[in-house]
Amino acid sequence: MESFSSLLKKEHTSELVLSILLVVYLILGLKTPEPIASVIDTVLGKIAIVLVVIYLFMRANPILAILSLFAAFVLMRGSSITTGSDALKRFAPSEEKKSSQFSAFNQFPYTLEQEVVAKMAPLVQSGSSISQASYKPLLDNLHDASPINA
Repeated sequence: MESFSSLLKKEHTSELVLSILLVVYLILGLKTPEPIASVIDTVLGKIAIVLVVIYLFMRANPILAILSLFAAFVLMRGSSITTGSDALKRFAPSEEKKSSQFSAFNQFPYTLEQEVVAKMAPLVQSGSSISQASYKPLLDNLHDASPINA
């Protein structure tokens, strides 16, 4: 009660006016304009708001500080809704979700083609070398083109 009575003193009229403005902002639930929201919805904007709230907790009336904390929360939330980053965080899938869905889609049954290829005799047996071919390849007519290795 002492902090409320100190807020009503004549030398603290600016704090009283700011408290009234914050209460009006919180009650009315005003939508944050796009230019202001785009500035506030950045890392630097959020840091600036948090610094102002910390300053008010250190220097101003505790009631004003608590009101500023609530107003800062509402302002940051409204700014993220206005810019669309709130919807992006809520509805866009994370990399973990996407990779789990892709791995689920890539589970195929053992096909006939894989079975036939597995049963085929390999061209090279392990431990043996490839023997020389019994034929010699011939080069076809080049039609006045130069050879590749020239």
